[in-house]
Amino acid sequence: MENELELKWRRIQQAMRQEEADGCLLTMNMNLYYVSGQVFNGYFYLPAEGRPYWFVKRLTVPETNQVHVIRKPEQMPELFRDLNLAMPRKLLLEEDELSYNECIRLQHVFRAEATGNASALIRHIRMIKTPWEIEQMRISARRHEAVYREIPACYRPGMRDVELQIEIEKRMRMHGSLGYFRAFGSNMDIFMGSLLAGENAGEPSPFDFALGGTGMHASGPLGANGTLLEEGTTVMADMSGNYTAYQTDMTRVFSIGKLPDRAYRVHRVALEIQARMERTAKPGVPCAELYRDALAMAGQEGLEDCFMGTRFQAKFVGHGVGLEINELPVLTTRSKDILQPGMTFAFEPKFVLAGIGAVGIENTFLVTDSGVEKMTLLDENIIEL
Repeated sequence: MENELELKWRRIQQAMRQEEADGCLLTMNMNLYYVSGQVFNGYFYLPAEGRPYWFVKRLTVPETNQVHVIRKPEQMPELFRDLNLAMPRKLLLEEDELSYNECIRLQHVFRAEATGNASALIRHIRMIKTPWEIEQMRISARRHEAVYREIPACYRPGMRDVELQIEIEKRMRMHGSLGYFRAFGSNMDIFMGSLLAGENAGEPSPFDFALGGTGMHASGPLGANGTLLEEGTTVMADMSGNYTAYQTDMTRVFSIGKLPDRAYRVHRVALEIQARMERTAKPGVPCAELYRDALAMAGQEGLEDCFMGTRFQAKFVGHGVGLEINELPVLTTRSKDILQPGMTFAFEPKFVLAGIGAVGIENTFLVTDSGVEKMTLLDENIIEL
């Protein structure tokens, strides 16, 4: 782990120097975990040269020459002087995630000549996974697959979607799920994943997920809503693969009895879109191209009106995944990102069919030196319950 963290520090310091920044101050949980291997209450400071420092409000990490206890951030300048640590002229702060008041407070504490956005810098660096991070995702993928294999055993006739989701969540915890579904950005609240049955799959949500669902309450408008699982409709399971700090993303479709033939045909189109991506995706390919290819294939089949939703159609077909479920890159027409080795992303061509529900697929992929590797391996056909 020490070598892993030093690798990440060097990556950040290299990016800092390119931005002519002298210091980077982090306090958000997943950024803290990324750079220290733990979550704590306080701040992680990385100078552009040299080793980092921990300034902790609650001493849950061993106190060393690099770890110092504080009650408030205003104490850091004095500690900098005691440590002969130069105050930064340009300081990077997590401007996309900190509250306005916290950001202003830290600017006042350090009195730097300039500040920059650490959130954007760290998200860009986290886009390329280390070998250790990839191994953590493989662990999550194997447990993710194991839970999905047990979904048919969770089903009982006469169930509602929420009852089925509860049974799946129980299996998740028994397989070691951490229970967290971590996402970047505000207004992305969700518990352990999404289960969409029948017509609820076409209901829009205000949240920026591929498909919505009305949820159980107006305060949580996403996902299962108490729909009775009825013959001839689908159940789309999109539950988190959060079995380590590094998540995988995987969707599979189940049916209550037999479905109309159209459902199987459209599901096959989703698999063909995924297969095309697997053939064309490799380092150097623009992420926007993968989205345009998927959209074009849906259009060729006359399915553009139900691709990635109906009333509110998601304008992406994939997204980065790792410590958070919605990392970079994003596979959308506006994306400027280019595939690089070490990227991990979820690819999710999905369709919503009136009177039936959602069909489609989602898997997590790793970009290799020559193409992509599918990390989540499980039967991709519609499974009858």
